Amino acid sequence: MLEQLLSFGRSLVRRKVVDLSNLEDSKLCRCLGTIDLIALGVGSTLGAGVYVLAGEVAKGDSGPSIVISFLIAALASVMAGLCYAEFGARVPKTGSAYLYSYVTVGEIWAFITGWNLILSYVIGTSSVARAWSATFDEMIGGPIEIFCKTYFSMNSPGLAQYPDFFAVCLILLLSGLLSFGVKESAWVNKVFTSINVLVLLFVIISGFVKGDTHNWSISEETLINVTIATRNLSVTANVSSDYGAGGFMPYGFSGTLAGAATCFYAFVGFDCIATTGEEVKNPQRAIPIGIVVSLTVCFLAYFGVSAALTLMMPYYLLDEKSPLPMAFEYVGWAPAKYVVAVGSLCALSTSLLGSMFPLPRILFAMARDGILFKFMSKVSKRQSPVVATMAAGTTAAIMAFLFDLKALVDMMSIGTLLAYSLVAVCVLILRYQPDGALERQASNGERDYLSSEEGESDMTESESHLNMLKMGSSTLQTVLHPPASPSEHSSSVVNMSIGVLVLVVCAVSYLTTYHISSILGVKVWILALLSVCLLIFSGCILLVCRQPQTSKKVSFMVPLLPFLPILSIFVNIYLMVQLSGDTWIRFSVWMAVGFLIYFGYGMWHSVERQRQLQATAGNATTTTQENKSNQEKPGGMDPEGNDQERFICPEKTSQC
Repeated sequence: MLEQLLSFGRSLVRRKVVDLSNLEDSKLCRCLGTIDLIALGVGSTLGAGVYVLAGEVAKGDSGPSIVISFLIAALASVMAGLCYAEFGARVPKTGSAYLYSYVTVGEIWAFITGWNLILSYVIGTSSVARAWSATFDEMIGGPIEIFCKTYFSMNSPGLAQYPDFFAVCLILLLSGLLSFGVKESAWVNKVFTSINVLVLLFVIISGFVKGDTHNWSISEETLINVTIATRNLSVTANVSSDYGAGGFMPYGFSGTLAGAATCFYAFVGFDCIATTGEEVKNPQRAIPIGIVVSLTVCFLAYFGVSAALTLMMPYYLLDEKSPLPMAFEYVGWAPAKYVVAVGSLCALSTSLLGSMFPLPRILFAMARDGILFKFMSKVSKRQSPVVATMAAGTTAAIMAFLFDLKALVDMMSIGTLLAYSLVAVCVLILRYQPDGALERQASNGERDYLSSEEGESDMTESESHLNMLKMGSSTLQTVLHPPASPSEHSSSVVNMSIGVLVLVVCAVSYLTTYHISSILGVKVWILALLSVCLLIFSGCILLVCRQPQTSKKVSFMVPLLPFLPILSIFVNIYLMVQLSGDTWIRFSVWMAVGFLIYFGYGMWHSVERQRQLQATAGNATTTTQENKSNQEKPGGMDPEGNDQERFICPEKTSQC
C-alpha cells in the first residue's frame, strides 16, 4: 500500500525532460521575428483599458498621482516579465508558464497552471469580444442592443441580457484567421497595433499641448467648493471634500497604492509572447527582448496617456466611462473623439487577438504532452494548431454568446497571478539546480527514475531509514557549509526554503488583508504572528542566498536574484488574497472539473508516463539479455574484453 502511494506521489511530480539539442524540431511554423513579438505583446497588453482605466483610477483612487500608480504597477509587472524572459531564453518551446512548471516543479503543478491559463484566455477572449461589440454598437447609435433585447431577451440568472451574435461572429472570424496561419495573424496584429500606438501618441501630444499644470496642484478649498456645488448643499460649514485633500496626491499615498493595484492588471497580456517559443526564428533572443520591450512601450503609453488626461482637465471632472472624448471636448477639440473611437476599436481588436492567440498554443502543448485530449495536438498543412484553435474559438464563442461575463472576469486574475507566481518560483528553483539539470537527455531522466524505483524496492526497511538519516545529515551539512557549486543537496535546501517562504507569504497576505483592524489597533497576538512570519521569511531568504547558483549562462537572466522573484511572488499572492470569496468558490468548481480530466485521462495518457513505462520494459529486456550473456561469458565481457556495451544498450532501449 505504501509503495503504491509513493508511486502515485512520484507520478504527480514527474518532470518533463526537454532535449535542448533539437530546438529546431517543431510541428509549428518558425516565421515570427522580434518585431512580431513586440507587436503581439504591445497589442495584447495595451488594450481598450488605456482609453478607460486612466479616468476611472484618477477620479476614484489616485488623482494626478496616477502616473506614479502606473509606475509602481509597471515595476511589479516587470518582475514577472523578467522571470518569463529568462525562461523564454532557457526553454524556448511552446507552452508558456505551463511548460516552465512542467520542467521544474512537476506534472500536477503544470496541469493546474495550464488549466487556469485556459480559463483566463477563454474568459478574456469572450469578454473582449463583447466589449468590441458594445463599443461598435454605441458608435452607431445602439441598434444591435435594441434589436437583440426586443427579440432575443434572456432573463435567466447567470446569463447575459441578450445573446451577442456580433461577438460570436468576431470570435469565429478571428479563429479562422489564426487557423489560416500565424504569419498572416501577426501581420494583421501589427497593422492594428500601429494604428493604436499612433492614436495614443496623438492623445499624449495633444494633452501636453493643451494641458495645464495647475490641474496637478488643485487646492483643497477648490475641491470643497466643488463638493458643495455637486451635492447642492445649503449649509457650507464643516464640509469635507469628496475628492481628497488636493495637490498631486489628493487621496494620499494609500490612494496611489490602491490605484497601482488596479493598474497592475493593465499590464497583463505580455505572457502571450512566451507561448510562441516554437514559432519564432531565434526564440532564445527574441522572446526576452519582446517581453521587456513590450512592457516598456506599454508603461510609456499608460504613463503618457494618464499624464495627458490629468493635465487636460481636473481629475474630479473626468468621466469614468469615456474620459478621453470628454477631455477633448473640455479643451475645445471635440472632433478628436472620432480619432479616439478608431483607436479604441483597434485596441480592442489587438487585445482580442492577444487573448485568442495563446489559447490554442496552451491546448496544443498540453495535448502533445498527453495530459489533455490528444486530437487537439494536430496541426494543419500550414503548420498551425488548427484543431486546438477551432476548439478554443468555439468555447469562447459560446461563452460570449450566452453568459454574463462580469462575474467571471475576476477568475482571470487568479489564473494569471497563479501563473506569474509559479514562474517566479520556477526561476528560483532552476537557478539553484546542478548545472545541466534541465538539459538531461530523456535516457538519463528515465535511468534516474528507474534506479530510484529499483533502489527503493530492493532496500530493507532499516536500510531505508538509514538512507533517510544520511540524506538528512547531508542536507544539514549543506545548510551549514554550502558547496562551491550546486548539488542535489543544495537544490533541496533551496526547494524547501522556497516552499516555506510561499506559505509564509500566504499567511502574511491573509493577516494584512483580513485583520488590518487588529494591526492598526496594535493587538499583541497579530504583531507576534507577523514577527514570527518575518523571522521565518528572513531565514528562508538567507538560506537561499547562501546556496550556490548554476554557472550556466543564457541570453537573458533575471537580475538581483533571489530578491526580484521573491518580491514578485509576494505581490502576486497578495493580489490573489484580495479577490472575493465568490471568485474563489467559482475557481474551486473550475479546478474540480480540471482534476476530473487529469486523474481520469491526463495522468494515464501522459507522454512522460509512457516514456517511463517503455523505459521499464526496455530495462527488463536488457537485464534478461545481460543475465543470459553472463551465463555464457563469465564476467559479462565480450570476446574482445570490452564490457561497455551493457551500459550503452539500456540507454538506447530506453529512448522513445
